[in-house]
Amino acid sequence: MQQTENLNIEAFEPMPTPEEIHARVPLSETAAESVLAGRRSLERILDGKDPRVFVVVGPCSIHDPVAGLDYARRLRRLADEVATTMVLVMRVYFEKPRTATGWKGYINDPRMDDSFHIEEGMQKAREFLRAVNEIGLPAGTEALDPIAPQYLGDLIAWAAIGARTSESQTHREMSSGLSTPVGFKNGTDGSLDAAVNAIISAASPHSFLGINMQGRSSVVRTAGNRYGHLVLRGGGGRPNYDTVSVALAEAALAKAGLPHNIVVDCSHANSYKKPEMQPLVMQDCVNQIRAQRAAGHRSIVGLMIESFIEAGNQTIPEDLSQLKYGCSVTDGCVDWPTTEKMIRDADAALRGSPAKANKPESNS
Repeated sequence: MQQTENLNIEAFEPMPTPEEIHARVPLSETAAESVLAGRRSLERILDGKDPRVFVVVGPCSIHDPVAGLDYARRLRRLADEVATTMVLVMRVYFEKPRTATGWKGYINDPRMDDSFHIEEGMQKAREFLRAVNEIGLPAGTEALDPIAPQYLGDLIAWAAIGARTSESQTHREMSSGLSTPVGFKNGTDGSLDAAVNAIISAASPHSFLGINMQGRSSVVRTAGNRYGHLVLRGGGGRPNYDTVSVALAEAALAKAGLPHNIVVDCSHANSYKKPEMQPLVMQDCVNQIRAQRAAGHRSIVGLMIESFIEAGNQTIPEDLSQLKYGCSVTDGCVDWPTTEKMIRDADAALRGSPAKANKPESNS
């Protein structure tokens, strides 16, 4: 019999099951408390019961856990300082979607040498997430691989579905079963339709093929996730965080019968991919939040910032000892002093505005 399958497969390498990785890196009580407290805060904000703004802030991607935890400790201190106006969530991105080629992230290639020790990357990613939560910070990430949530989902407080995957049925189905609020980004062309439809889809029950904790292929049946929301990241080479764009987003959500919950990503097309523009985007959004509150409503409930210890980014050298400490190897970031100023300025501005809880919209 002629072979008709696996013609382009070189090998199948066994992967530890989610249960095995959990046993190696168990969830601690301290980490669990941090995860649950973070999720509760975000859910209350999205329900309009908490007037604070949540800010997902951190490196474009994690590549060095030592520098990542250094950043987390700094962010934890800042989170305490601004806790009356903001909930800070550390951006912990391990997977990087690629237009063509490039480093695919810490899970896929933890040694950054195209050796793709995914089993090692998954365990190290879990170790890092546990450490961040034990510091007392909730963590947010991009849900890219539909199998990864079985390995890491118990340590995540917020998830994003990227601009390239908001239209994907696989990711909409996966989101319907996630235990976290999920932000769906608008399309790379700036359109809102895919993200709005994704929020509606993810709120519904689904049944799809996946794996269970023992690594066995299973039919996954979900209850639906009512905490989907819209993330504006710009697109088509143009920003979409201005008041007109926000009003159009509100109208699109209202037409779909969805809550007016909008997060603005200060990076990507909203800053023309220039990290130094992120403070201006954030300042504009904070001014909009103040104006919305003065008018008795609120739709901008969150912000995203790409930030690390050092500004900018760097290419990955052949000699990894030459990597600059605390500097992104993917998209450019603002540095730590700039991050502190952005968040402290926002805190001061928000303290000066009436902080009434947003009236919840109907969730249909």
